[in-house]
Amino acid sequence: MNYIKCLLVTALVLLGGVAAGQDKVRMAEHQHRLQVLFERVASAPTDNERYLASEEAVWQLGKALQEDRSERWHWDLPHSVSVLTSPDGRFRVFSWAVVRDGGEYECFGAVQFYNDHEEEFQYLVLNDKSDELLNREESVLAADSWFGAIYQDLIQTTAGDRTVYTLLGWTGVDNLTDRRVIEPVVLRGGVPQFGAPVFRRERNLRRVILEYRDGAAVQLAYEEQTVQTVERQRVKVKGHDGRRGSSFRAQTSRRRTVEKTKEHRERMIIFDEVEPQIQGMEGLFQYYIPSGVELAYVWNDGKWEPRAGAQGRLKDKKLNKDFTPLPKEAPAYKY
Repeated sequence: MNYIKCLLVTALVLLGGVAAGQDKVRMAEHQHRLQVLFERVASAPTDNERYLASEEAVWQLGKALQEDRSERWHWDLPHSVSVLTSPDGRFRVFSWAVVRDGGEYECFGAVQFYNDHEEEFQYLVLNDKSDELLNREESVLAADSWFGAIYQDLIQTTAGDRTVYTLLGWTGVDNLTDRRVIEPVVLRGGVPQFGAPVFRRERNLRRVILEYRDGAAVQLAYEEQTVQTVERQRVKVKGHDGRRGSSFRAQTSRRRTVEKTKEHRERMIIFDEVEPQIQGMEGLFQYYIPSGVELAYVWNDGKWEPRAGAQGRLKDKKLNKDFTPLPKEAPAYKY
């Protein structure tokens, strides 16, 4: 009887190995097709060809994400495509852009996630509605009304019993402006919800959007940086009793308040404040540039908390993930 059990266990192990091998072969085939399609998205000479390649890539990616154990696959795609996976392995986001001949960007993407309600991995296609949204910093969005961006970093944190995935992204808008975005994502009802009230002191804020002049050097990164804090302390100061008519000036001990600057290192989201270069141009983002002030958020007690005194721009500063935005190429034809 034990012999039969051993044979059954061996057979199951062998079958499992064969199935895993077949999964890898299929995933490698999907990846190869996607590599070809994404190269066309980046380099095809016309708008129509780039959009067609992107639509085919969305379809092909969907097929790949339906494969068994696809959540374990380590993707090797062109540099113009961002693939970020959370440390817990339960959330993955793909993002890229089509750049039109006129310089406008439209973002595309998909999310793969573990649905606790269904107890399985699922995926959703992301539809860029960024130019149609009202109250874009205050809106809670679903995958079909996504504020499009090409994501550069994914930060996993917890708020009570809920996991928060904060995405840092970039996109070119057109030949006038670019955007950077801080986008918190939570799984609500088993599916991703874009935008969450996790910014302390900002009750209605669901995401942070920086829109600014095309080409302006605006930083947004999650990294360890220096924080300066000023502490006030009461210290003793020695002196003399200066009363007139006294032949003996006694030593006295007085206290006064002094300020001491301290520095420590802390991980944070650090970014540039942007403002209009010309007074009176508020809301015209093609005139927005860095103000010279650096802002920062630190995760504290389930919220992104503003941190004063953050000092960025270190010589050895580097984003956690190397990423180069798609270049805005010259039109394929002349007007």
